[in-house]
Amino acid sequence: MIPRRANDAQILDPSHPFQGLKRRIIERTGHFYYDDKDDLLWERIRRRMTAVRAADAAAYAERLDGIDGEREWAALEAEITVGETFFFRYAEQFTALRETILPELLERRRQSKRLRIWSAGCANGSEPYSVAILLSQMLGEKLPDWRISILGTDINQASLDSAKAGVFGRWALRALKPEDQARWFEAEDKGRWRLKGAYRSLVRFERANLLTLLTGDAPLEWSEFDLILCRNVLIYFHTTTVDALVEAMGERMSGGGWLLVGHAEPNPNFARALEPISLPGTAAYRKPAEGETYEPPALPGTIVFEPPAVLIDPPEPAPTPRFIPKAPPPALAPAPAPAASPPLEQTFAAIQAAADAGRYDDALAQCRKAIGERPEAAELHFIEGVILQAVDRTADAEAAFRRALYLNREFALAHYHLGLLLAATGRKPSGRRALATAAKIAGTLSADARLTAGSGLTAGALRKAARAQLEFVTGG
Repeated sequence: MIPRRANDAQILDPSHPFQGLKRRIIERTGHFYYDDKDDLLWERIRRRMTAVRAADAAAYAERLDGIDGEREWAALEAEITVGETFFFRYAEQFTALRETILPELLERRRQSKRLRIWSAGCANGSEPYSVAILLSQMLGEKLPDWRISILGTDINQASLDSAKAGVFGRWALRALKPEDQARWFEAEDKGRWRLKGAYRSLVRFERANLLTLLTGDAPLEWSEFDLILCRNVLIYFHTTTVDALVEAMGERMSGGGWLLVGHAEPNPNFARALEPISLPGTAAYRKPAEGETYEPPALPGTIVFEPPAVLIDPPEPAPTPRFIPKAPPPALAPAPAPAASPPLEQTFAAIQAAADAGRYDDALAQCRKAIGERPEAAELHFIEGVILQAVDRTADAEAAFRRALYLNREFALAHYHLGLLLAATGRKPSGRRALATAAKIAGTLSADARLTAGSGLTAGALRKAARAQLEFVTGG
């Protein structure tokens, strides 16, 4: 039996078995991101149902409880998480690592010659391996004198298996110069490249769920980290969980340790646990060293910020940003035509699914096809900008954001992400103006109003986030 289609309205019924599955998934993984994305989650569950020949959601739930339940949970968790990334992604953050963070840590640890680093949500290993390469460059011949420990964790076992193999395609290496690629990798067949053993040996991988930090089940060796990278992971979780996770990560850091999060994830609430540090093009958080004092500022309530779907730099995720706008479908024509365009939400879901899988060319093609059918839809131009930034086409992304704003001058999220882009590319005055406009527009709305293309993001939350980014940009 073929599982029901994702647009079956029955899944919205609170008594439908899918809703029970959804609650279990969010409880187990913490992925609150799916709370308002039933169609997307159901589509991904259906892939696993098809793979194991489960007739319906109830049968699949029974399989998760069966003798092979943990194995199927691992497969499902792999299906609902994003594992696409690439080496030296987010140049501004690696510049901060190279010029500020790692030199400070190496100086602090010059006596013990020990450095502990954690890449949380490491996906295919590109991030921790990039740090290994960077440290090897910085230490040079002194590297053997140091005890370097780089841990990569992820909930997706398939991604970890790929990371351990250390073999990558051209897409994961797209940010590298040819000479660097040849220096750090060994060519294999079919356009694949294997990272050299000297770098692979610095990194170890473990399957883990960040929520264990909150349940007391995290390994004891998760402690005294000098650097934690948790980029584009926090967007999955509920805001209260995010605050607790950042506090827990702070407890697992050494004095003077650093935390890096995704470009769209900084939150003023993090300052309750760690000191925010504004660096050129990025924001970081630091745990005061022994003897240092830090007075956390008095902050208002928590911020909810869920960027769009592709978990990219910024917007990310997006994050890049992850979202499926809950726009109502267009009114039905009196006589439906075979060539009628699908509802916007269905279009967004298809574009997002392609982007989540790292098929950016496909996602961009779908997006542009949709724009051809609905050129007046500002949301589609916004999504186009998100995807273009994911593939480092910054100028094209900027143009797409500006098209979205031409169509809708009150598009707060477009102002916000344009502001981040402008600031990250050295145009801070223009970036500040765009961020201020985003905050101003959000301020004219009810604090709990849901924003266009915001995946549940409220006007109040965006206003706080825009103000926080303004502080970072001004301070940088």
